[in-house]
Amino acid sequence: MHCSFITLFPDIFPPILNSSIIGKAQKKGIVTIDYTNIRDYAIDSYGSVDDHPYGGGEGMILRVDVLHRAIKETKKRHAHAKLHIIATDPRGKLFRQEDARRIAAYEDIAILCGHYEGFDERIYSFVDESISIGQYVLTGGELPAMVIADAAIRLLPGALATAESSLLESFSFEGNKLEYPQYTKPQEYLDMKVPEVLLSGNHKKIGEWRKKSLK
Repeated sequence: MHCSFITLFPDIFPPILNSSIIGKAQKKGIVTIDYTNIRDYAIDSYGSVDDHPYGGGEGMILRVDVLHRAIKETKKRHAHAKLHIIATDPRGKLFRQEDARRIAAYEDIAILCGHYEGFDERIYSFVDESISIGQYVLTGGELPAMVIADAAIRLLPGALATAESSLLESFSFEGNKLEYPQYTKPQEYLDMKVPEVLLSGNHKKIGEWRKKSLK
């Protein structure tokens, strides 16, 4: 997968995405990541990328002409395949595990990060979908973009230690249920004991207990 982030703050990403599973996936060549700095497509020498909303109101709106130029430049780096473009947007579809699986199937994706009071509405003519990670307000779309990318990239073949790892996680079970409770050593801590069935060695009973314990 080739993943691009279209953002005003590209320096936010590497400390997170170069670590852990996503960092390893990059080293293995499973995913390549790059950035388009929206500020590079500003309308003037001051780096202006936003303006006041027509009709009045608080805050500033990201300009459609600036964002469109940034998107077109990003597409040039994905010329060999169709680029699937996602906008981070509190009005978008609520992100779920099935969306992560769907996005992981794309060869090339770009995530457009919102900021200030949002996008000029006309930008939606140039993106394929908009996604929200929850009903709350964040400073910008960079954190949601990393959440979406992390959830999708870790599902790519070879990103996790074993292919089964992603099949035995929360939201991967029938009914979109959470994973069963898990325990490790010590067997007893402050009078809290590991359930006896997990110590029995009876894999059939353990499997039944785990299935009943899905939330």
